[in-house]
Amino acid sequence: MREGITVEASAADRARLEAVVADRNSPQKHVWRARIILATAEGVGTAAIMRRTGKSKPCVWRWQERFMAERVDGLLRDKTRPSRIAPLGAEVAERVVARTLADSPAEATHWTAAMMAKVADISVSSVQRIWRAHGLRPHRIQQFKLSNDPQFVERLRDVVGLYVDPPAHAIVLSVDECPQGTRSGKSQIQALDRTQPGLPMKKGRAGTMTHDCKRHGTTTLFAALNVLDGTLIGRNMQRHRHQEFIRFLNAVEAAVPADKQVHAILDNYAAHKHPKVRRWIDRHPHWTFHFVPTSCSWLNAVEGFFAKLSKRRLRRGIFHSIVDLQAAINRFVREHNAKPKPFTWTANPDGIIAAVRRGHQMLDLNQ
Repeated sequence: MREGITVEASAADRARLEAVVADRNSPQKHVWRARIILATAEGVGTAAIMRRTGKSKPCVWRWQERFMAERVDGLLRDKTRPSRIAPLGAEVAERVVARTLADSPAEATHWTAAMMAKVADISVSSVQRIWRAHGLRPHRIQQFKLSNDPQFVERLRDVVGLYVDPPAHAIVLSVDECPQGTRSGKSQIQALDRTQPGLPMKKGRAGTMTHDCKRHGTTTLFAALNVLDGTLIGRNMQRHRHQEFIRFLNAVEAAVPADKQVHAILDNYAAHKHPKVRRWIDRHPHWTFHFVPTSCSWLNAVEGFFAKLSKRRLRRGIFHSIVDLQAAINRFVREHNAKPKPFTWTANPDGIIAAVRRGHQMLDLNQ
């Protein structure tokens, strides 16, 4: 052993070192460091320790000195080493952030990491680190639409009030049509069939379907969600007009108790405000329509059911005919009604109103 080197391991140190060696999950660098100290404490010479551990003489001496100075904790911690590449200064990060928030160069709608790296004269990974540190994701975009309804606050509080504190001895229905087709912006639900059979999902591979499809027609689902108990009344119809809407209202009227007041929440679709629909309301005075603000279909509770229907049943569904599509929708509605859940509103309307006002202020500044 080298002169001046005396390794004295206490019982507690030996126990910790032996535990590190015995633990199969210990990093190997911790294991051979512990073996160096255990062998040194037993009086084994440097040459023998080198043969046991396969390490060089400077390495053995280094960890002997580290143990003498910092004990076992020193063996389990590596000293930090400066990077061979100098870190980027704060001014570089500020410049990248400022450029990212500005308009993109040339004929591009947004910055990419490669474009920014070329302009800022840094690496792509450095750009990505700066963006990640500042919460910037220029490759992503979120859609929005602010309501310009002059009665926005009144209508919002009216609808939220029905959700939070519905009138006693009354039925609150969220009524709408589901026109959004599978992966399309069509005005109705499409019966889509694939041109080739898809491959099933297996380990290491997702399920597959062809990118193109065969169209077998369209249908529209009229739905009324009972906010109080979560049950849903649904009817499939070929078209999306006021005539079909009145037929659906008659079906709902036949399904609800005759002695109950009915409060229906609807969006501002033209068919809901047709003169013949208004005359229907006059003939049924126990019905009251409550319209959500314009561009606020998200306020209608039945939209949550439509989203679930599209995601779970329509988007990846394969339908060989309109009848096949309508039968699948009807089965989904029956499955929903077998285990309904009451709708619960949790958002604070004051927070929504404040957010919309901030949005309008930002739009005014950007104009």
